[in-house]
Amino acid sequence: MVFLLVQDLFIILTAGLILGVIAKRMGFSMLVGYLLAGALIGRGGIGLVAGDTAELEHIAEVGVLLLLFSIGIEFSLEEIVRLSRHFFIGGSIQMLLVAVPVAVICGLTGVPWPTSLLIASATALSSTVLVFRALSEWGETASPQGRRAIGILLFQDAALVPLMLLVPLLVGEQEGSLSWAYFLLALNSILFVAGVLILRRIFARWLVPMLSNLRSVELVILFGLIVLVGFCLAAVAAGLPPALGAFAAGLALSGNRLTAQIDALILPYRESFGVVFFVSLGTLLDPTILMDGPLLLIAAFFAVLLIKTAAASVALRAAGLPWRAAAGMGLGLAQMGELTFVLISVGLHAGLITENDYNRMLFVAIGTLFVTPQLLKVGLQYSRHAALTALHETDNRREQLPSTLQAAIVIGIGPIGRQAASQLEIMGIDVCLIDQSPVNLHAYAQQGFRTVAGDARDPEVLERAEAEHARLAIISVPDDRVAAQIAKTLQSHYPKCTVIVRCRYQSNVRLLEKIGVTTVISEESEASVALLRLLKQMDR
Repeated sequence: MVFLLVQDLFIILTAGLILGVIAKRMGFSMLVGYLLAGALIGRGGIGLVAGDTAELEHIAEVGVLLLLFSIGIEFSLEEIVRLSRHFFIGGSIQMLLVAVPVAVICGLTGVPWPTSLLIASATALSSTVLVFRALSEWGETASPQGRRAIGILLFQDAALVPLMLLVPLLVGEQEGSLSWAYFLLALNSILFVAGVLILRRIFARWLVPMLSNLRSVELVILFGLIVLVGFCLAAVAAGLPPALGAFAAGLALSGNRLTAQIDALILPYRESFGVVFFVSLGTLLDPTILMDGPLLLIAAFFAVLLIKTAAASVALRAAGLPWRAAAGMGLGLAQMGELTFVLISVGLHAGLITENDYNRMLFVAIGTLFVTPQLLKVGLQYSRHAALTALHETDNRREQLPSTLQAAIVIGIGPIGRQAASQLEIMGIDVCLIDQSPVNLHAYAQQGFRTVAGDARDPEVLERAEAEHARLAIISVPDDRVAAQIAKTLQSHYPKCTVIVRCRYQSNVRLLEKIGVTTVISEESEASVALLRLLKQMDR
């Protein structure tokens, strides 16, 4: 049994690696590659993995919990309290605007009303995992649209529990027992939230300072994993989904000295288990279902995308975003999520939905997941352009600056990169920070900077940073050869961008000048002082 599990894991990870590389080479999101890998090796493909192994499902669920843990770490409790009104309003509006029309359409096509309500509720749920991963890739988790989108998704995650309790009522069980179940759920939820707040204060005041003084990576990893598992177990005991426990665990560890370190140490586990989750999700896809009523499935697919985009756009507008930014981000919430599978599985076991309809919903849901990365890419680009336009219209400081310096990117967040970013912000310039380490960028994202994690030699990373709008690029990376490659990429794709390179060794200055770098500042000549002087001259 153990051998078969290891074999399945090996097949899944290998397929994920191969299709991930292909997707990256072709310019698609790696998430699409993972889903395609699952479809290829699953029951509808060559059948290397059956897709119904219970142990494999548990491993995939670990990926979801680790990702939600990271989402909790990214948020601060103060920010959640400040935006809670937007989360509640946006989340409730989005779910109602999806559920009502879907239920009406199902009813008009002859579906019984209990089944229609179940299908409508399941359709209203979107994918927290997929959207957060895409937002992280694009450096949008700290942006206004990113924050509000994640808030709506977390509202949906919390709504799963009362929706699951609604299933017994739909199949005709007694309402009295259901009312008592809702009362216990509300009481347990209040106690759970109170426990999170108390433990967060205890962690920050006593445990975190003690672990910081011990300076042990092993103890930090153990502490983070124990908190994660403990909160998940507590959530289950309170009748809540473990996903909310994972988010609460991250929230309890946010905003202290160990936050960035814990996030960095958990990252390898999160990414590995996340691949297992997405590939396993792809194994559920059975292409033969498309042959049974293809027109119905295609119509349902486009109807879901249209309804969910419109609903999310209205909800995000109600949560405080401008219409253009809300419409762009609304495209990213048009999919059906992983919790959709949970809810329709409960309905299947309760007899509310037939196995044929269950498989059709699976096909439509996974189809929306396939197109989500590209929809998010288009939507985020549209949202960014809208945000930049609004910023240029409202920020009076920008009117005083030369038009050539209204946007800049800083590559490499070392001491010199940090000073350059701070000076550019003081000058009123829209700055985007690029670094290979998400941990280095975390503090700046919290301060409201646009950040992109990735290798700046990759044109796609520069595209995420909106380098086409930048008229200044400051490269401050530790390796001069890497700096030269980044400069070549910038010049080949964005020739109008002025490039300044911090060079570590005097011997490489001539090499950088030969490839056409506008200004080279040698570290041996006090690079930070020279760079700040140059930026101040530009400000004049």
